[in-house]
Amino acid sequence: MKQLRIALAGNPNCGKTTLFNALTGSSQYVGNWPGVTVEKKGGRLKGHPGVTVEDLPGLYSLSPYTLEEVVSRDYLLNERPDVIIDLVDGSNLERNLYLTTQLCEIGIPVVIALNMIDLVRRNGDRIDTGRLSAAFGCEVIETSALKGTGVAELTAKAVEVAESSASRRPTPMFGQETEAAIGRISELIRKQCEPQSLRWYAVKAFERDEKVMRELNLSPEAAAELEAIISETERKLDDDSESIITNERYEFIERLLNDTVRRKERRGHLTASDRIDRVVTNRWLALPIFAAVMWAVYYLSIQTVGTMGTDWVNDVLFGDWIPGATEKFLAAVGCAEWLQSLILDGIIAGVGAVLGFLPQMIVLFFCLALLEDCGYMARVAFIMDRIFHKFGLSGKSFIPMLVATGCGVPGIMASRTIENDKDRRMTVMVTTFIPCSAKLPIIALIAGAFFPESSWIAPSCYFIGIGAVIFSGVLLKKTPLFEGEPAPFVMELPAYHVPGGKNVTLQVWDRSKAFVRKAGTVIFVACVGVWFLSSFNFRMQMVEENRSMLAAIGGVLAPLFSPLGWGDWRAVAASITGLIAKENLVGTCGILYGNMAEVSEDGAEVWPQLQAAFTQVSAFSFMVFNLLCAPCFAAIGAIRREMGSDKWTLIAVGYQCLLAYAAAFLIYQIGAVLFLGSGFGIGQVIALIVLAAILWQLFRPLRKKRPEPIAVETAAAGE
Repeated sequence: MKQLRIALAGNPNCGKTTLFNALTGSSQYVGNWPGVTVEKKGGRLKGHPGVTVEDLPGLYSLSPYTLEEVVSRDYLLNERPDVIIDLVDGSNLERNLYLTTQLCEIGIPVVIALNMIDLVRRNGDRIDTGRLSAAFGCEVIETSALKGTGVAELTAKAVEVAESSASRRPTPMFGQETEAAIGRISELIRKQCEPQSLRWYAVKAFERDEKVMRELNLSPEAAAELEAIISETERKLDDDSESIITNERYEFIERLLNDTVRRKERRGHLTASDRIDRVVTNRWLALPIFAAVMWAVYYLSIQTVGTMGTDWVNDVLFGDWIPGATEKFLAAVGCAEWLQSLILDGIIAGVGAVLGFLPQMIVLFFCLALLEDCGYMARVAFIMDRIFHKFGLSGKSFIPMLVATGCGVPGIMASRTIENDKDRRMTVMVTTFIPCSAKLPIIALIAGAFFPESSWIAPSCYFIGIGAVIFSGVLLKKTPLFEGEPAPFVMELPAYHVPGGKNVTLQVWDRSKAFVRKAGTVIFVACVGVWFLSSFNFRMQMVEENRSMLAAIGGVLAPLFSPLGWGDWRAVAASITGLIAKENLVGTCGILYGNMAEVSEDGAEVWPQLQAAFTQVSAFSFMVFNLLCAPCFAAIGAIRREMGSDKWTLIAVGYQCLLAYAAAFLIYQIGAVLFLGSGFGIGQVIALIVLAAILWQLFRPLRKKRPEPIAVETAAAGE
């Protein structure tokens, strides 16, 4: 039986992820598109083992302006799936149908999923799906991916169309002059392309699409005739060819919607999304509301709900049950002392110290998934654009940073959607300042051990990351490498909706599973390595920790970090292992500072060895350094791929480490005087000089005046 392939296409924020989850369930796989690092998602269609669904990146068009558009276009033209499901936001047809006009030209059968139909009906609007179907020459199915409405019918229709491979011809979309030109071009290039894609290539040739022109490889005579046809039409319509096609598409959509959509008359009526946005995106209230939301997220995950689960995992699971049972078993079988040490002090203490924070991470993932699914995080990007533009950053930079709250690697990869090369490089450099899920155990470790009563410590880490981003934007824009005006930011604000339980659950499950998988592989190996280095000397003799190889290595580097308040070799070693994976820092502390499981919620037993090695100020300095310094090796690899050169990678990692060191140095040297009663010495003098130099760089005028930022255009769904 032939394997059928379905391509899922649609604009960003149209519910594509929700529909993809509904179509494939848990049978999903994630990889990269061939030759590029754009994420590729696919899965088996539920109830149809012989059918696969490929989720294309969110697109506004198939013009080759971004890597996502190039990847999607190449897949559709070269791989030619059996059918395309075009997900269209029914509450915002004007924008969504632009992509539909292009998909219908490729010659692959299309099924339109008219999504958010529940919102359309609630608004009192009516859409004539019959006329819509006739105009585009394809089936139209009303759906609500969030509520599951129409998904079964869509699945059945997509499979039926894929099996029949029947593609109906859409009605002519363009005016008489343009259609005549495209007809002449079609005859000219007929032998150079497949018949089913002829119209697509003719339209793109009319637009002088460079990639299509290279594919067609026309003779000089044919190329001259093509140019004559295009130039003649441009003179008649008094516009360039690309603008002609763009205008024709929108005019076709406008005529179509006048015939197919009946909107309920609303006099002065605001949608629920509009009313909410008047508050949450208000110029003065937006930032305080955002700060309050993030405080609540971290308060729930670090201080209250998440802590309850973490306390049980630490105190009971990894504090009593697993170590106790393992120790009895190893003693009963006569296990060697060194192997007992490896299993109890290395694997269980190290990996257990990391997994102990899993309940807090699950709560954090749940809260972030709710915010993303309801539409609020898109507003956060809009809010931050106002600030970023003032400080020299593109508003587009915040999208990768939102992605990086889960993991820095896809966050860095998401920066490729930024067209301006300088803005993209700067975004790659600063994205990992935002705390990712791997850094949450570090935050929980320091907050629980030194600030158990302070609910502001954990959320402050998020705002320290944003502060580092803004600081970097101002600082770097005044250097020759990054000077220039940031690119404008245009984005779609989706309508607010109640988060879907299934979608939120899948997001939490995927992120939690990835964290546990890393704990069972990378962190497991790293903990074994840390145990070995901390248990043996260079002569391969088992010794005390302070005479081990790790102590020797850490001891060499420790003086470098003494000005930051933590010149202990164990803290330095933990920071180094954090480069492998940030969670390793906690695992290493679990091995070097003793069993992290003996921690109670009231603080009476809060890591006594840590408290002996750190003060509150030096602990905060230690946390800030490890949050801002170079990310894990996987993220550094992503930086290398996106920068495309070793030089830029070294610049990025060097800047991150330098900024982290300077921030931790200032925190400790100034904090020691303000909070620990230390005297004023050479360290404080150097700190004031560093602070003065930073302030001078921040506030010195630019060498040339930069134009005012371009206003951001937004469109709320349903308007």
